[in-house]
Amino acid sequence: MSRPLRAAALASVATLILSGCAGMTETPAAVEAPVETAAAPSVSYDQLMADVRTLSADDMEGRDTGAPGGERARAYIVSRLEALGVAAPPMGRLQPFEAQGRTREGPKTFHGVNVLGLIGGTRTPDRYIVITAHYDHVGVNGGQIYNGADDNASGVATMLEIAARLKVSKPDHSVIFVAFDGEERGLLGAKHFVQAPPVPLSSIAMNLNFDMIARAETDGFLWVTGTYQHPTFRPILEDIPANGAVSLAFGKDTPQDTGEDNWVEASDQGAFFNAQVPFLYLGVNYHPDYHRPSDDFERITPSVFQSAVELSWSAFRALDQGLDR
Repeated sequence: MSRPLRAAALASVATLILSGCAGMTETPAAVEAPVETAAAPSVSYDQLMADVRTLSADDMEGRDTGAPGGERARAYIVSRLEALGVAAPPMGRLQPFEAQGRTREGPKTFHGVNVLGLIGGTRTPDRYIVITAHYDHVGVNGGQIYNGADDNASGVATMLEIAARLKVSKPDHSVIFVAFDGEERGLLGAKHFVQAPPVPLSSIAMNLNFDMIARAETDGFLWVTGTYQHPTFRPILEDIPANGAVSLAFGKDTPQDTGEDNWVEASDQGAFFNAQVPFLYLGVNYHPDYHRPSDDFERITPSVFQSAVELSWSAFRALDQGLDR
């Protein structure tokens, strides 16, 4: 996640952050014995966890934009989409761009690449939900690798999990998946996407952005930002029950939320916001490992992350079924 005013010095930001079962139906009298049915298989999170582990491994070298580690992360995401059978949109799987970004040393030209996928919808195939998550992180600084397990290997893994499920259960809307590059350098990939979208912006029903999904232990919430700007989204989501120790919370988006407590432009959804495309952002609160070398896979509590992923899936399904009615 790229928070406002934090890119100039990672160390200074780190210092700031630190300070029912349904009622059973009676068996009809004419039926002598109930028919036994096989139990539904439990959800496997093996691939979800493998995606986070792989993307946040040391050999990804912090996935900086334009660096070899970023290229390796991109190749992995492409391979996963191909393995899932997620098609590329007509413009192609990759969307390269060149843009001026931020570094601690000053401005720099970055060469980045967004990764795209497409699953067609069944009810409104000409309307699109754009699901996004940035795959870049801040690379290597001071000889230390910033692995970015929560920020944002977790968001990319969540996006891939949703893609896998939608290959089995087709969405109502068509869904464009975008793994953005250059978020940490100033939302570079997202800004390029809205300037050169694969479909007209007017056909995009909304952007649903995932950034930092794994570490909800701080307050027990997966935050939903954007319902202040788009109040019709909140009734669609507010009845989604908690999953395990994690529940949805709404906010970080009002005029009273200032500085680093306002997340409207804190991640890639900011580019959609500025392009006047409806958006929602899902992410966890700050934690002590945010933008530090300690944001490692081993710091993730699997059950907490998996609960947040289930809430993300429930949120998508509710939006997909509730929009454009």
